[in-house]
Order: sequence, then structure tokens, then C-alpha cells
Amino acid sequence: MEQTVKNIQDERMWGMFCHLSALAGYIIPLGSIIGPLVIWSIKKMEFPFVDDQGKEALNFQISMFIYMVISAILIIIVVGILLLIALGIFQLIMIIIASIRANNGETFRYPLTIRFIN
Repeated sequence: MEQTVKNIQDERMWGMFCHLSALAGYIIPLGSIIGPLVIWSIKKMEFPFVDDQGKEALNFQISMFIYMVISAILIIIVVGILLLIALGIFQLIMIIIASIRANNGETFRYPLTIRFIN
């Protein structure tokens, strides 16, 4: 029984890390995609929850990257600046919410996500 509880805690912790590792994007270019990709790749076979949440984190971060590139192009007509600020705030809030939910053992689905990885 002890080992099972430890495994569940580890699974939740690594699921949370899948989401939190996206914060690396604030320090390293493309870190928001690389962080979840590394954790998901390493732990997906060991924990089914990490497999699910890793895919979700990756899909969201890839989607956000696409939205930010489009917003950067729209800077030409000024609206892109506002979109980039809104997307940055939205991304940070969603990462925090997803991390908390994953740590509680709940599967989290990000809004506005294109499903690249199933």
C-alpha cells in the first residue's frame, strides 16, 4: 500500500512538472515547448497520467507559440502588441491552474488548444 501511495504522489508530481516546465520559455527560447517535451518523453512510459498531461502541455505550448507568431506579425497594425500581452498573461495563468490541478490528480484540458499530439 505504501508503494502505491508513493507512486500516485510521484505521478501527480511529474504531471505537475510537465506543466511547470513550460515556464522555462520565459528564460530559454522555445523552452516552453522543450521543457514539457523532455519530461513527457522521459516519464510517459512510467506514468499514464504524465503521458496524458504531457501531451496536453505540449499541445497548449505549441498552440500558444503559433498564436504568438501570428500576434507578432500583427504588430504591424498595432493590435499585435495587445494580443502578445494578453497571450502572455493567459499562458501564465493557465500554466499555474494546470499545475495545481495536476498536483491534485485531476486531468486538465487547456482552452484554445489545437490537438497536434493525441
